[in-house]
Amino acid sequence: MKSVTPVRSLMSVLAHSVVSPPPIWMMRQAGRYLPEYQSVRKRVGSFWAMCMTPEIAAEVTLQPVERFDLDAAILFSDILVVPHALGQPVRFEEGLGPVLGEFRGEETLERDVVIWDQRLAPVYAALRASRSGLDSAKALIGFAGAPWTLAAYMLEGKGSPDQRAAKLFAYRQPEQFGRLLQMLADAVSFHLVRQLEQGADAVQIFDSWAGGLPDAEFERWVITPTVSVVSSVRERCAGARIIGFPRAVTQTQYERYASATGVDCVGIDTATSIAWAAERLGNYGAIQGNLDPIALIAGGKALDRAVERIMTEARLVPHIFNLGHGVLPETPPENVARVVARVRGTA
Repeated sequence: MKSVTPVRSLMSVLAHSVVSPPPIWMMRQAGRYLPEYQSVRKRVGSFWAMCMTPEIAAEVTLQPVERFDLDAAILFSDILVVPHALGQPVRFEEGLGPVLGEFRGEETLERDVVIWDQRLAPVYAALRASRSGLDSAKALIGFAGAPWTLAAYMLEGKGSPDQRAAKLFAYRQPEQFGRLLQMLADAVSFHLVRQLEQGADAVQIFDSWAGGLPDAEFERWVITPTVSVVSSVRERCAGARIIGFPRAVTQTQYERYASATGVDCVGIDTATSIAWAAERLGNYGAIQGNLDPIALIAGGKALDRAVERIMTEARLVPHIFNLGHGVLPETPPENVARVVARVRGTA
């Protein structure tokens, strides 16, 4: 195994090399569990305002890297900036989360990439500021929501555990839904390319609502648009490193995703065995994950055991240590520091 500097470690893993110790970052590593984040949020007052104010977004992006010496920063933003760029109103309500304006049809959405670029300019400015403020040894990750997950939000108008509105629309109007997915794939590709152009070392596609789909629909609604995104990004950014996270899908679907989409790395959620992922997905590229966020809250010996199990089971394949989902607000910051130390063997 290779021992390399942090940014080269993460990028080497994405190039399908096994390195030890593995690079580590955490989904939602910038967030409410950090007192420095809470201070900024109190000052600014709005999550959306934080995302769309470049200097604030950059400050929050860097906070967890400065505190924990993580190997990568992920841009502080939100997947719903893409619907915003397309012209669907987005707001965040305290205690409720994201609320989107009524979906009035794919034909009403903005198609002009110049306008997309203008509406997303604060995000790209935040990425440039983050890259400027980030140690050159650290990687910077950009991201976007996957077309299926974005469609689910846009049609429901909020988060939906069963994605009912999107499924009904897709079943009843498959041609229209296919056009919506393709438009979203175009917008997501544009957004990922712009982030890579502005200094991101890699990008992640979050398909948060991919779980629970029948195999045929998973193929049409997740695999097909993701293939479109990945191929389009690589056409414009040769060699782009891409992580895909189809959360909570079946083992069969994980394997199909890894083999078909062309991503360099597949993120594994908490419920899937990392040993299985190492055995079945390791031949397709890297794997990322999959510490239980609740174990991160619990701390102590239970946390130590969980970290050691993942490290042991993933040791022979390209692996990025991460969570199976995001850091939760009640997480003690000292537990994050404990995980970083154990991954690096300094605990």
